[in-house]
Amino acid sequence: MSNYSDTVSDIYQQVIQRSPGEPEFHQALYEVLETLAPALEKHPEYAQHKVIERLCEPERQIIFRVPWEDDNGEVQINRGFRIGFNSALGPYKGGLRFHPSVTLGTMKFLSFEQTFKNALTGLPIGSGKGGSDFDPKGKSENEIMRFCQSFMTGLYRHLGENTDVPAGDIGVGTREIGYLFGQYKRITQRYESGVITGKSPQWGGTWIRLKATGYGAVFFCEEMLRAVHNEEMKDKVAVVSGSGNVATYAMEKLRVIGAKVIACSDSSGVIIDRKGIDVDTVIHIKEVERARLKTYLDFHHDAEYIDNGNIWDIPCDIAMPCATQNELEEEDAQKLVANGCIAVCEGANMPSTPEAIKVFQANGVAFGPGKAANAGGVASSALEMQHNATHGSGFEYSEERLHEIMNHIHRNCCETAEEFGQPHDYVLGANIAGFRRVANAMIAFGII
Repeated sequence: MSNYSDTVSDIYQQVIQRSPGEPEFHQALYEVLETLAPALEKHPEYAQHKVIERLCEPERQIIFRVPWEDDNGEVQINRGFRIGFNSALGPYKGGLRFHPSVTLGTMKFLSFEQTFKNALTGLPIGSGKGGSDFDPKGKSENEIMRFCQSFMTGLYRHLGENTDVPAGDIGVGTREIGYLFGQYKRITQRYESGVITGKSPQWGGTWIRLKATGYGAVFFCEEMLRAVHNEEMKDKVAVVSGSGNVATYAMEKLRVIGAKVIACSDSSGVIIDRKGIDVDTVIHIKEVERARLKTYLDFHHDAEYIDNGNIWDIPCDIAMPCATQNELEEEDAQKLVANGCIAVCEGANMPSTPEAIKVFQANGVAFGPGKAANAGGVASSALEMQHNATHGSGFEYSEERLHEIMNHIHRNCCETAEEFGQPHDYVLGANIAGFRRVANAMIAFGII
């Protein structure tokens, strides 16, 4: 085992040297690679075929200029990215993110994570991610449309329903998907609805796509709580970071199954409502008014708002980080443990630092990593692709099907962790289960 541990450590150092200045990518690599030595021990053919070395390098990296004109007639320049990480299981699949924090390293980390997440679904999809450092906040409808059109003009030639199929992510919702698809159609003169997912249900999308990531994370958390602590979600107190689609619909599903969500957040602060967060109000604020979460106080005067507050300071049974990467650090984890938290389930991508994860694992807190827990969104996207390929109409992707997929992912993670002697270690279970599926395909196809 030690020889394989050394092998994995050497690979990690080689990748860091080849890809300097990309801390998020390095972190994602470390979190996965440190769990893979047992898989190499059991399957020496993976080392023989250098699967890990191949898996750590994206198949293609596309960077392009995105010029667009603001409402004052000034030309603005942003940078666009699309990473195709691995296509052993199918076409590249992963969202587009529009946010000032987007860099090449961010995109590589997200698409690397996507490799394992997509594999865990059991569906025929590879991994990719893309986006831009464009900030949609404060932009007019026309500015967002012009940016999306310019972005797709730079990207369209690299897409295709059998090649690369983007979706939405932070800053890219149904509106932006519509503008992107419209430009693709305008340029290519082809109505290829399967070239992008996250569309409106009225033109090829699925009604549950908007809710799938949040709902799926709750389904996973529910199964994990039963498996680890033999407890139900009903009457549990929860806090959910963020207030975008993932957080909003996680809160909605938690409420439906009987849990009580008392806090959520945005980049400005934290709302605490001891009676339970009114999800309909949050949806109205974010999707209709497009305002800051502090506006919640205008509707619920008994609620409390903490400017620049830390949601992880609030005592809870269940914590769901659904905002962004590295939002939950070691000190936050220690505070959650001290306050009696028994389960943490990631709705965002890599929201917990490695140090925080170790705190949870050392203290018996059930921990669901994002690559497993938040796979509901990409699973629904894959089924949207299948629907588009058949040119079907009136399609509804059911909540029951989503529940089945999340239960499958949970079971796969559990069984893999037990197989390798680490029961309830969902990090190891998810990493090895996803890795084996991709590795076996790479070897079978002779991909070099």
